[in-house]
Amino acid sequence: MTQSLHSKDGQAYFQDILNSICLIEEFVLGMSFREFKDDAKTVAAVERKLLVISEAAIRLGDIAQELCADIPWRDIRGLGNWIRHQYGDIDSGRVWEMIVQDLPPLKAAVAMALDTFPLTN
Repeated sequence: MTQSLHSKDGQAYFQDILNSICLIEEFVLGMSFREFKDDAKTVAAVERKLLVISEAAIRLGDIAQELCADIPWRDIRGLGNWIRHQYGDIDSGRVWEMIVQDLPPLKAAVAMALDTFPLTN
């Protein structure tokens, strides 16, 4: 690993990402896009968990890319800024697209990384 992140910290950040994705899945379970965009509480909850995913990705640094090379980590890290700066005008269609298209491969990659994460500091 090229970064001085402790294994337990890396595991915790990957786990935060995985937990956030699982919660987002629970939040939108059985919802259509129309139901999602019209439910302010669900939208806010999803946005909050996307912020957690973004922050955990930032904290993972280079380890994320090393363990999950096919994931667009730069975009994930930038997601937090996008949400913060667009807070009043976030495109719910783009958020829904992330939920449906982007989170499943991220979830699979993070789960695999957790299974193979180095156990040494």
